[in-house]
Amino acid sequence: MKRMDGKDAATRKDDLRTGRPYWLSTPRVSVRRRADPAADRFDVIVVGAGISGALIAEALTREGRRVLILDRREPVRGSTPASTAMIQHEIDVPLSDLTRQRGARAANAVWRRSVRAVNDLVALSRDLRLNCQMQKKPALFLAGSEMDGEAMREEAALRRKIGIDAEWLDGARLRDEYGMDREAAILSLDSASANPAQLTAGLLRAAKSRGATIAAPVEITDMAELPGGIALATRDGRVLTCEHAVFCTGYEFLPQMRSPSHRVTSTWALATAKIPDMPDWLRRTIVWEAADPYLYFRAEPSSRLIAGGEDEKASDRNSDPGLLERKSKIIIGKLEKLLGLEIGSSQYRWAAPFSVTKDGLPIIDRVKGYERAWAVMGFGGNGITFSMIAAQIVAAGIAGRRDPDASYFRYR
Repeated sequence: MKRMDGKDAATRKDDLRTGRPYWLSTPRVSVRRRADPAADRFDVIVVGAGISGALIAEALTREGRRVLILDRREPVRGSTPASTAMIQHEIDVPLSDLTRQRGARAANAVWRRSVRAVNDLVALSRDLRLNCQMQKKPALFLAGSEMDGEAMREEAALRRKIGIDAEWLDGARLRDEYGMDREAAILSLDSASANPAQLTAGLLRAAKSRGATIAAPVEITDMAELPGGIALATRDGRVLTCEHAVFCTGYEFLPQMRSPSHRVTSTWALATAKIPDMPDWLRRTIVWEAADPYLYFRAEPSSRLIAGGEDEKASDRNSDPGLLERKSKIIIGKLEKLLGLEIGSSQYRWAAPFSVTKDGLPIIDRVKGYERAWAVMGFGGNGITFSMIAAQIVAAGIAGRRDPDASYFRYR
């Protein structure tokens, strides 16, 4: 059996977050699991019990597959609770920029697919009756250092041309309707927000109700492809076999999937105290800006603001508790200046690594050198939206179906 990294784990290891995310203080974020898999053979083994693994397990069990979900941590205790759960159809790389990088055909298809993914996720949450605060919301994309008002106007027109809702707002209208002083903004529909831990736990429970097994903590150390299947070795010496394996380990990616187009960076986030006089528009709107580093925020049903930003291009900066305190103060200062609200200090704050690609698109593909092992990674600021796309592409691939957009997300 081939050892993946020459040491003691199949994937890289990381401290997935510093601080305590707000979501872990909310109810219904834990899922019952076994200490061991109980059986040795499954149709599919999903490695990772975060949002990506949960969506993929839900999709596979919906098709009647016998699924095992593994994690080296407890379920819903990895990177997923670090999300601000701004479930946007807008990709980190604007449509105009992505068109220059990947061509109009790919850029248009990916942006349309992102819109579809958000709507599919909202519908799935409703169909499964998940109690996770899922809400459809419009998004405001503010002009900033990376895109001025005229560039915003051109971006909005390009989106409308391919059938995506986008309305350009000038500075006067932005001030009148939203009380924010910026040159311009794009108002778009088809975004959402949710409690990411409750969403993930609910999806895992749905998969479990259809017969999926959740085992944790279980760590995979080796993998080998066999005729007609995959064998995975665990740290305790067990060998598990399956027809297909899917690695949903996010930033702790497989060494075979290293790529110059992909890197791990750091971000910071917080939850404020309850804001009793929060404007109505803020309760129902997601906001982010075209700046570097950029600020992003949205309200939570209890009238807290969930905000993040101040990203740095280093994978280990998020582990500094002192830096977490300083970044939180910067984010609060930016919020107060932009919104004209007195917010005070954050009640919850956290930091985490996340992975990005040069073109802003995730990698959803078979593992290099394997036919029956898949990896999903590089989700950037669209983790939940891209996880939905990954679930659809992987489920189709395992079933032998062709997904029309799969080629745009291949390993690069």
